[in-house]
Amino acid sequence: MDTIWTYRDDIYRPNSNLAGFDVEATDGSIGSVDEDTVDRDHLVVDTGFWIFGKKRLLPAGVVTSIDYDAEKVFVNMDKDQIKQAPDLDESLERDRDDWDREPYAYYDAFGW
Repeated sequence: MDTIWTYRDDIYRPNSNLAGFDVEATDGSIGSVDEDTVDRDHLVVDTGFWIFGKKRLLPAGVVTSIDYDAEKVFVNMDKDQIKQAPDLDESLERDRDDWDREPYAYYDAFGW
């Protein structure tokens, strides 16, 4: 479970901020990074018009590459997988104690 919530060392630059970067799913653009968390275990993605402005929490481990020059984050999920993810619940603390609750539990089904 820890690997899905951790950036790969070869793609993440320490002390970088990904907020504002575009997010590219395997089948095209899906929105932009709304929030790059301090604990660096996930991204909050604003899906814009794709899902009517909903925000999704994506685990850091789904990030396959980051183009810092073009300000793009590439993830190994397609648009439908991201659309089907639960809405971000702003009331959650987003720490390991909440991993058995949505949206964390959604990603268990992928077997990452």
